[in-house]
Amino acid sequence: MQPILQPIKTVIALAHQYERHLSAVSLAGGYAFDSYTFGRIDHASTHIVFVAYLVIAAAAIAVSHRWESGPEDKRPSERTRTILTAATQFALGCLLSGFCVFYLRSASLWTSWPYLLLLAGIFIGNELFKNYTTRLTLSLLLFFFALFSYSVLLVPVLIALIGTTAFVVSGIVALVIFWFFADILAWLGRERFRQVRPHVLAGTLAIYATMNLFYFVKILPPLPLALADAGIYHSVKKNGDVYQAVNEPQPWTTYFGAPPVLHLTPGEKLYLYSAVFAPVRVTTLIVHRWEWFDPASGKWVTQSRVTFAIKGGRDQGYRGYTIKSKPKPGAWRVNIVTDDGRPLGRIRFAVMMAPPPRPLVPLTLN
Repeated sequence: MQPILQPIKTVIALAHQYERHLSAVSLAGGYAFDSYTFGRIDHASTHIVFVAYLVIAAAAIAVSHRWESGPEDKRPSERTRTILTAATQFALGCLLSGFCVFYLRSASLWTSWPYLLLLAGIFIGNELFKNYTTRLTLSLLLFFFALFSYSVLLVPVLIALIGTTAFVVSGIVALVIFWFFADILAWLGRERFRQVRPHVLAGTLAIYATMNLFYFVKILPPLPLALADAGIYHSVKKNGDVYQAVNEPQPWTTYFGAPPVLHLTPGEKLYLYSAVFAPVRVTTLIVHRWEWFDPASGKWVTQSRVTFAIKGGRDQGYRGYTIKSKPKPGAWRVNIVTDDGRPLGRIRFAVMMAPPPRPLVPLTLN
């Protein structure tokens, strides 16, 4: 038995030695695991996983707090602390990254940078806060942030409504649940919780205010909507249940972010195709805002704004396209947004008035 237990003890000892680094790895591991496993936001299995992570994180925080609040001789061993810390951080990593996964399913990262920046700050903060009292504060703030993030995803699915009402309800739900959890922690270890209460309260209010700021200045995208596919084409048409397009072959540099160049003859049109995922029972409006860069003013100038309705439920997103007649030569972009201006994605391209240098290619869109 001893030879079998020795490797386990060695692993636990190493885990304790590199505990803070292990916490960061646990958060990263949670993100990688979620990226692979999460399905649609309106599937019951997705919410079962989210709730399981919430329960694991809450239980690990509560058990650790209870033991750390006890007499000195009854406090957990370093091995137990390491296990509880890893479990807490892995569950929190999965919760936080689950929200990030649904951001990254948008076709463009430009809408996701605030949350990604915040997530990077979480990883850094996890390395900076070392003692167990401070770790309790950090864990509780991460838990509230994850709880709020999950509510933002869950409430629109439950009420089949996207917008300000759903977001406000999400915040209230998160605050109520977190208040109840804080009362449980106070009952489990009143003196220790009393020491961190002011910091937890201030941090919770700061997170709540930041999330609301992100939403009302339209930095936070309108989750759970997600841009599943988008592209610019010479033509798009619906044939039965299939959308068929004509594409202009592009150089390899477009795979690394270079805008495609479309060569047009006089009078030719351009077609912007998009597929936007929405949960079942959700109906909303999507806008294609065509903008041309004016070299004289150095500004983007709106050329047209086309609105159309989408319905939720399709795995690959609700499909639609808009048309731009006689586009000017130069740099273009199409912002794909909700009717109240919340961004879902952006397609950049350039127009050149000349015959295409290569034959056009037909293709079937998702």
